[in-house]
Amino acid sequence: MLYLHDVWVNWFEGEENGYNVCHFHEWRKDDGVELLDQVPLLKISPILFHYIENDLSELPQQLLNDVFQKAYLRKNHERVQLEYCFVVTDGVGILAIDTIGYSIPIRKSRLIPRQEQLVYEMIENHEISEYKFNEKQMQKDFHILSPEPSLMNGLTRKERQLKQLLFMALDQLHTTKNEAEVRYWYTEWCPERYSAIQELQFEDAWDCLFNEIKFGWSSKHENFCEDIIKGQPFFEKLWEMEHGSKVN
Repeated sequence: MLYLHDVWVNWFEGEENGYNVCHFHEWRKDDGVELLDQVPLLKISPILFHYIENDLSELPQQLLNDVFQKAYLRKNHERVQLEYCFVVTDGVGILAIDTIGYSIPIRKSRLIPRQEQLVYEMIENHEISEYKFNEKQMQKDFHILSPEPSLMNGLTRKERQLKQLLFMALDQLHTTKNEAEVRYWYTEWCPERYSAIQELQFEDAWDCLFNEIKFGWSSKHENFCEDIIKGQPFFEKLWEMEHGSKVN
């Protein structure tokens, strides 16, 4: 088995979508970066890599058996053994995984560029390790709180976080079933359509608003997000975490 040593990882916990597992250039100073003293490296099929990167489903049992207690975290000059921690690659993407003892990829991290280059060199002449898994589980349903990757492509870490915050606010708006409120917010987004919006039923108004907002990200999106979360402490706290300032 191949092993990597002295691997810096920045764990993103509970992320089912790979776009939220940030690449090195998006790591932040206040992220909790850790150092793996040793970690096994596996070359796997692209379909299994995609499954691990973009889901929180059961990992192949044979894979878990192969990496069991073979990784160590370096902490305060001590080596701490980890149950199921490993690095996988399909020859293109690279991902570190720590299940924290479970059988699903709870924590995910990208690697720093120097380590990525080392991975490519190490696996160049290695065969893929084949693992059986339930491919039916790959039929994943995206929804407003787990947006499809095409809605997040090209956005920065901050933009992705704010867009997901906006989607959370829109999802909450949907649960209210308040026709006047959804018409108000649709008018805020598109004031030139005021008259037509007043004729819309709740579901039609919400669908139109969401379908117009869901693509891209702009200052208009950001301003709308700031307005719609006002007075909601949990959402305002998430806003502050990205902006470092309170909602105006």
